[in-house]
Amino acid sequence: MTGVDWNPAQYERFAVQRAQPFWDLVEMIHPGGIERAVDLGCGTGSLTVHAAERLGIGRMTGIDNSPAMLDVAASRGRVEVDFEYGDISRWTSGGDHDLVLANAALQWVPDHRAVIERWASQLTACGQLAIQVPANADHPSHTCSATVAEREPFRSAMGGTPPADPVGANVLAPEAYAELLHDLGFEDPDVRLVVYPQVMPSSATVVDWTRGTSLTRFFTALPDDLHERFVDAYRSELLVAIGDRAPYFYAFKRILMNARRRAA
Repeated sequence: MTGVDWNPAQYERFAVQRAQPFWDLVEMIHPGGIERAVDLGCGTGSLTVHAAERLGIGRMTGIDNSPAMLDVAASRGRVEVDFEYGDISRWTSGGDHDLVLANAALQWVPDHRAVIERWASQLTACGQLAIQVPANADHPSHTCSATVAEREPFRSAMGGTPPADPVGANVLAPEAYAELLHDLGFEDPDVRLVVYPQVMPSSATVVDWTRGTSLTRFFTALPDDLHERFVDAYRSELLVAIGDRAPYFYAFKRILMNARRRAA
């Protein structure tokens, strides 16, 4: 089997749609006094740079585990923004960050309670957490790929155990995040479930969206010669579930949260 990295070009085909939740999250952040910040799961780094500019951040570091994404991000580096390879689930800093930002990245990591507690421990006295995760594991765009993965020849090619959907396996309910942030000592945690209306040219366009995100876990587990067969089978399954329509209204749920440490 061949390891598969993220495809920046495929991911950024929907850059505008993916950016809106990020900017909504940035609007939730209390501005001012953010000298040191980190963007965990920074991807291509475009939004990292723009957030640093909008929030007036003194020093911002973007961290990702995709060499392909970081290759693109490297061209966007500047004096106040740099990029590093790393595992966001294990990230630590020594408690010197005013902002920990994680947009559409935490869903790939298990045990959110432990990870968020670790991130919180790296904040300064009045530091903030700002996190956004998808919450659409129940949508056919996700359930249909899981269904196809259980069929042959795909199931056997993945060792009999297809990779689980990280959104369904890892993401908590909005109220669970609010309770966790309160228990960790944050002041008035703001947690929102938002439905983003995305009008696609057709139902089949959803395949292009998931191909840049959730389908990557299957590509990693499958041999190269089964990638397109899997996509074709997934497309057929998906169109049966959502209909073959043009345009198609893709209702995408996301959880946005911001919380600030209580001043001593």
